[in-house]
Amino acid sequence: MSAPGTLSVDLNGATAVVTGSTRGIGRAITERLLAAGAEVIGLQRGTEPVGPGHHCVGVDLTDPDARAEAVRQVLAEHDVDILVNNAGINLRHRFEEFPLPEFSEVMNVNLDAVVQLTQELGRPMLERGRGRIINIASMLSFFGGLNASAYAASKGAVAQFTKSVANEWAGRGVAVNAVAPGFIATELNASLREDEGRNSEIVGRIPAGRWGRADDIAGTVLFLTSEGAEYVHGTVIPVDGGYLGR
Repeated sequence: MSAPGTLSVDLNGATAVVTGSTRGIGRAITERLLAAGAEVIGLQRGTEPVGPGHHCVGVDLTDPDARAEAVRQVLAEHDVDILVNNAGINLRHRFEEFPLPEFSEVMNVNLDAVVQLTQELGRPMLERGRGRIINIASMLSFFGGLNASAYAASKGAVAQFTKSVANEWAGRGVAVNAVAPGFIATELNASLREDEGRNSEIVGRIPAGRWGRADDIAGTVLFLTSEGAEYVHGTVIPVDGGYLGR
């Protein structure tokens, strides 16, 4: 029997593309997929691999032409079995003061890149009649947050996009799902955890009594690549320690 918190999945021979594969949640996902035997191609600006079996294609994910060229490079050498749309940004402003170019930047990375990569990497999956696409949504796919209107709009759209594409592709062998992280302890929210009052407020709302770990998200992504998830389509799975149910 596997140790608690582990999942045994055999991905030997599979190729996965992960955006933002070298930091935070993306790195944890990459490490889990590598441990299961997959080859992982990372798409992001940095190109330093995290271990054997991982290599990166450097790309500016804000640039549609650069995204298309990265896909061309990947498909020239690989059949992609798994796509994890993980990369995202959050720029915070009160909405009445939100610079519209920054709002568009968040939507471009968090939504437009997801749409483009899903379409361009998904087409060959449809031709082969198999594939797994996992989008990283958010708690703000469910509620609005504060001073995060662009992020909430983008992640709400990711959730609905996931469901809609799944309706079209589930019967054609390609499973499209999303994972919605709760409060996850990464470097991006270190300031929240260092704020004693805010940290106490957050943990007090989480039934599990702790912040999530990047590997908690990676484990759910790994499940969605497995045979056990063969009948799972169009879901947005909260991985939040029970936060939404409180």
